[in-house]
Amino acid sequence: MTDAALLTRPAKFADPDVTASGGPRARVPLVALRTLWIATGSLCNITCRNCYIESSPENDRLAYIARAEAAAFLDEIAREGLPVTEIGFTGGEPFMNPDILGMLEDVLRRGLKALVLTNAMQPMLRARVRDGLLALRAAHGDRLTLRVSLDHYTRTLHDEERGPGSFDKTLEGIDWLARESFSLALAGRTCWGESEEQARAGYARLIAERRWPVDAEDAASLVLFPEMDETADVPEITEACWTILGKSPSAVMCASSRMVVKRKGAAAPTVLPCTLLPYDPAFEMGANLVEAARADRGMFDHGAVKLCHPHCAKFCVLGGGACSA
Repeated sequence: MTDAALLTRPAKFADPDVTASGGPRARVPLVALRTLWIATGSLCNITCRNCYIESSPENDRLAYIARAEAAAFLDEIAREGLPVTEIGFTGGEPFMNPDILGMLEDVLRRGLKALVLTNAMQPMLRARVRDGLLALRAAHGDRLTLRVSLDHYTRTLHDEERGPGSFDKTLEGIDWLARESFSLALAGRTCWGESEEQARAGYARLIAERRWPVDAEDAASLVLFPEMDETADVPEITEACWTILGKSPSAVMCASSRMVVKRKGAAAPTVLPCTLLPYDPAFEMGANLVEAARADRGMFDHGAVKLCHPHCAKFCVLGGGACSA
């Protein structure tokens, strides 16, 4: 290809309907809404080197969502008879949100499962939070699951990602959860050149040593996430890719989940297709779940999500990542 042709070639992920190569962009219809994610806010007690949404003690681009705002979506689920079975809470660090225990109570009291993604560090280990979690576990058992981010099974590589001392603090939190018989899962990363088999074997050794109730061979009990690189040259996904890759659009997480965020300064929360796209206004689907299911503009085709972002290709389709079990 000549230099002139390269300069005039369409940019990747620029057109919601057509890829740079001219193929029809892949879409993922909503098969059934099974998991609703609630972003509790983007503030976190630590700054990780490669956080998917750049959470930190300073990043408040996503405001703390309030208990009443989250409850409005739970009311909608009940009113519309939506097939949601699980509410996931992510951040930032969810236990920094002052309403997190109340939101968990509202979810569990309705008979839904609750999943909290946490680093299990100081925000979770405050006495008020510990006491609240124990009360919820006593009342609702294993319908409450805490998935702890343990990026690697070694102190050196985990601390390389999350900061010196974070490994030991996270192990303290996991030890407490295990000791108190919580439903527990772990989330690691696959960014150190290991095979999945090697990674699971390493986690299995640590799990056995600490006597945690986690099965390292179970993909829901130990979730291994692909690494993301915003600067990488990522291939686009066309409709033909489903056949080429031997994948079904129904297996991609936006076929069964949506996410609620409240941006800083916004009057109300908004619905997005996925946990990886919290800041891009092009992916706003509507103010409620019914409106989101009918979104028909820009990145959406009657509720179907057009895979017009590098994360759609790298994390979900090619990486096989899914935030929910």
